[in-house]
Amino acid sequence: MSRADVAARAITDGLADFPVDPEKIACELGAVVARQGNDVGLSGMLLRRDSQIILGLNSDRPSAAQRFTLAHLIGHLRLHARRDLILDTIDRHRYSKLPSTPTDREEMEANRFAAALLAPEKEVRKAAAEAEFGTAAELVDLLANRFGMSRAVMGYRLMALGVVMDF
Repeated sequence: MSRADVAARAITDGLADFPVDPEKIACELGAVVARQGNDVGLSGMLLRRDSQIILGLNSDRPSAAQRFTLAHLIGHLRLHARRDLILDTIDRHRYSKLPSTPTDREEMEANRFAAALLAPEKEVRKAAAEAEFGTAAELVDLLANRFGMSRAVMGYRLMALGVVMDF
């Protein structure tokens, strides 16, 4: 299990309500969440200044993308303590059918953390076992909706957990 998985599990183990509320988690960690539209290709940002933590989200993005970005920024917050400023562009943490498109280790860790935070392994496996579906694509769609994630991110998560081989 990676350190990103361990860090996400430390947060989700005590949760009873799903889908996970990343904004509530961010606030519990002492962060202020701010939303503002932008047209410069930013999906989010993390700013640490003195004792303040600000997590900024691009409000022009779809809600599932904002949820993932916020979980991704929480991953940076928990895993990359030495970074005072992180600017995430839309393309930096986009998922494809590959494990993740970024090549930067910190971005891959934040992606993995975000997926594990939004879709905890135990809950995903339980939901998959209880779901009625005919194809892997149908399961991806069902669980993406259940966990408030994009289809692409849920597909990646299910592949990473070995629940599906492709979608």
